[in-house]
Amino acid sequence: MITDILECSGFNWGMEMVRKGFQVLLGAALIYAGITHLTTSRLEFQAQVPTWVPLSADFVVLASGVVEIVLGIMLASLQHRRQVGWITAAFFVAIFPGNISQYVNGIDAFGLDTDQARLTRLFFQPLLVLWAFWATGAWRSWRKG
Repeated sequence: MITDILECSGFNWGMEMVRKGFQVLLGAALIYAGITHLTTSRLEFQAQVPTWVPLSADFVVLASGVVEIVLGIMLASLQHRRQVGWITAAFFVAIFPGNISQYVNGIDAFGLDTDQARLTRLFFQPLLVLWAFWATGAWRSWRKG
């Protein structure tokens, strides 16, 4: 009954618009990050690539930058929202070892020049995963399954 009331009041429509706005915002952030992977922050991103990755750090940075741009465009387009949400969340999980490596190895990059700053950064990656799930409705659609 409460969901009927909320739907009639326009609450669900309003919340969906908020979600879409946050999805587009996440898309814009990924496009920006991807462009910086390819240009101004390329060396700093290379410092985050774990040494155990069997590819050149430069290739990983360039490839992840392209993936970020593509994901950003897909998010901003608002097409295939749930699928894009899952893929984006998986991408954030896949790059998390780079953040862990930066912390464990004490690598200074992006102004993270203390262990405390690098540790604090680790807690933001799960928030990005949650953002991707929430904004795209991916988690909600899976739960309704």
